[in-house]
Amino acid sequence: MANSIKVLTDKCMGCKVCEDVCPFGAISMVERQEHPKKLKLAVIDLNKCAYCGSCVQSCKFNAIELKKESLQSGVDKSLYKGVWVYAEQRRCEISGVVYELLNEGKRLAEKLGTTLSAVLVGSNIKSKAQELIDRGADKVYVCDDSIFAEFQDDPYTSVLTQLIEKEKPEIVLMGATNMGCSFASRVATRIRTGLTADCVSLEVDPKTRNLQQTRPAFGGNIMATILTPEHRPQMATVRHKVFKEAKIEQGRKGEIIEYKVNVQTLLNRTKFLSSIKDTSAVVNLDAANIIIAAGRGLGKREGFKLIEELADLLGAAIGASRAAVDSEWIPYSHQIGQTGKTVAPKVYIACGISGQIQHMIGMSSSDIIIAINKDASCPMMQSATYALEGDIYEIIPCIIREIKSFKGG
Repeated sequence: MANSIKVLTDKCMGCKVCEDVCPFGAISMVERQEHPKKLKLAVIDLNKCAYCGSCVQSCKFNAIELKKESLQSGVDKSLYKGVWVYAEQRRCEISGVVYELLNEGKRLAEKLGTTLSAVLVGSNIKSKAQELIDRGADKVYVCDDSIFAEFQDDPYTSVLTQLIEKEKPEIVLMGATNMGCSFASRVATRIRTGLTADCVSLEVDPKTRNLQQTRPAFGGNIMATILTPEHRPQMATVRHKVFKEAKIEQGRKGEIIEYKVNVQTLLNRTKFLSSIKDTSAVVNLDAANIIIAAGRGLGKREGFKLIEELADLLGAAIGASRAAVDSEWIPYSHQIGQTGKTVAPKVYIACGISGQIQHMIGMSSSDIIIAINKDASCPMMQSATYALEGDIYEIIPCIIREIKSFKGG
């Protein structure tokens, strides 16, 4: 049974309460000629309605009837096969998180004995399909139309929903980017399945074929593993830099499937006007090979001058823990962790950072971790490749002198 909602005209009094409480602007008052008193009665725009029930609860006259689709358990899971990665792109440039998801998706697909597919939605985008095959995709579904030239929630949600309903993958992975977070939940709602956001680890049980989706919970204080055992597909968004990128295998063979979209069936309630590039100074932590991050252990804002001097010598980017950002020692654009950026440099130098789980989530994929801290027992020192116990203001100047001496020689 699909969702349905209607106004009972014999009960509606035109009081406008439902119009005022609707968070989606889906209700308006329209004069009804068939009404004996020709009152203005509530009319619901089904293209805007989210079936949230706010209007039903607010109506004192029981004039709105809502029937919600019940979540069906016992889905025939045998109909669902394959691991999918949504290949996010903007202006024909594929996002780096896609290559990371292809790497992890390939591993999951091999454990399940199934195929890995990518879904590429855009305008004049077909030429990018081979890049996804070179990175491990066995199939690439291409949805190429001018309506997808700029990202808009409605058409992107509609086309991905249609494709999932037609092909029935058992796992769908998306990047936890601004774009992915914007419409992944919409897709999950349309196809009546679960979605786990901001995953930092994925695993599968070959026997049950359940995707084990691990993400921080309770403010990052614990790691929760979430299952979707009764519904398919299983959907998850994953943060950038959590996994390593898939390696390029030039000329790899794969299948490109063009999905012809009937644009008339795509809902689109918005219009793209223009794009304004952010010209503010943003730290490019994502691309940095060396990151020097500092935390509460600096003790003062001025401590970052020492960090900047070391970063200049090493050609490194500067990061920070949330504590340093909250203390207003450095802008938020430098923050690394669950509520900041996720990074994976070759070398990560943590200065005065204890290593709370929220921060570790953002940098644990670093190749080499060097920790400098007075507390040898803190999590960061315990997980570091190299741990230097002592005062930052004694150790870092020594490192700076050695580097200058080496460069001078």
